Amino acid sequence: MDNALHTTARPVSGPQVWRGPEMAKRRAEWERRLTPAEVAAMDAAVRRLDPTGLDIAAMTPGDFAVPELEPLIREMHDAVLKGRGFILVRGLPVDRWSPRQAGIAYFGLGAHLGEAMTQNRKGHVLGHVKDIGLDYNAPTNRGYQTAARLPYHTDSSDLVGLLCLKPAKAGGLSTIVSSGALYNAMLERAPDLLELLCQPVYRDRRGEVPAGADDWYAVPVFNRMPGGGLVTSYVRSAMRKAQRFPQVPRLTPELDAACDLLDSLADSDEFHLDMDFAPGDIQLLNNHWLMHSRTAFEDFPEVERRRHLFRLWLACPDGPELPDSFTSHWQGANAAGRPIGIKVPGVVPNAPLDAE
Repeated sequence: MDNALHTTARPVSGPQVWRGPEMAKRRAEWERRLTPAEVAAMDAAVRRLDPTGLDIAAMTPGDFAVPELEPLIREMHDAVLKGRGFILVRGLPVDRWSPRQAGIAYFGLGAHLGEAMTQNRKGHVLGHVKDIGLDYNAPTNRGYQTAARLPYHTDSSDLVGLLCLKPAKAGGLSTIVSSGALYNAMLERAPDLLELLCQPVYRDRRGEVPAGADDWYAVPVFNRMPGGGLVTSYVRSAMRKAQRFPQVPRLTPELDAACDLLDSLADSDEFHLDMDFAPGDIQLLNNHWLMHSRTAFEDFPEVERRRHLFRLWLACPDGPELPDSFTSHWQGANAAGRPIGIKVPGVVPNAPLDAE
C-alpha cells in the first residue's frame, strides 16, 4: 500500500487511551462500591415502583428520581463519556431482589445515562446474556446466547452495561481493552495494515435487518474524526459471516492479517484488563473507545443457578462525535441523533425478565 495513505496519521491520546497493566494498578479509580446509604435509597425506590405495575421498558429518569444517587450517576457518566471509558460499580443487592426488582433498579440507573436501545430482532431493551444452547457459528446466532469465548468486539450503541445476577460455575471472565491504545500500536508497528482497518469492512446483520436495508453493512473498524478523536467498531465474526452473501467483497489475506494483528494485540497481556463479576456488579463501557471480550464458561447444572447477566445498550445525547455512516447506512438515529441499536420493522421495544 502507498505510504502516502498513512503519513498524516497521528497517534490518538486522552484518558481513554490506556494499557491494562497500568490500569490494573489504578483499580481504586474505576471500582466503585455502593455505600449503605445508596443501597438503601435504591432499595426504597425499587420497592416503591415494583407494585405499581410500571412497564420497565417505558421507564424514564423521572420514574427513578433518587436524589441520593445523583453523585453516583454523575460519576458513572463522567467515567464512560469523559474519562477512561469504563467503570465497575459493585454492591447492588440482587440477592434480595426478584428479577423484576433488579430490572427496575438497573434500567432506572441506565435511564439517567441515556436512552435504552433495542438489542436484537425481538426488540429487547433489557437484554439477557445467558447460554440458551445456541451454536455460536450459525450465521444468525449471537455470541451472548452461548457459553463460547467471545473475541474482542464492540456493540451497536454508545454504551453497553452488564449487571451480574448470577456468575458462572467457572470462567466467564470479562476483559476489556482500549481501542486507542491498539490503534497507536498498529500505527507504530504496521501502518499499512492499520490503513486497511480505516476503510469500510463488510459485516453480516445476522438476520436483524432494518427497514429498507441490505442483509449486510459496511463501516470502518477505526474511524478518525475531524477533531482528532477515534471511534471504533469491530465485530470480526460478523465480517466472516458476511461472506455467505455473494454480493459482499471477499475477505483478502491482507485484511485477515490486519484483523489477526488487532486480535493478537488485544489478547496480549500488554494491553487488556481483566475483571471478574460477582452478583450485583455493574460494568459500564463506552463502545466507541473500548473493545470487550469474555472467556468461555462452564455453567452450573441447575437451571436456577446458571450464569445470567442483564444488559443495556444506551444512546447518550452527549456521546462522542460519530461518522455519518453510523446512523445512515448502518443504523438509524434517535431524536438526539444517536445510533438506535438493532431496530427491526414492526417490533415493539420490550423488557422481558428472562432470556427467550
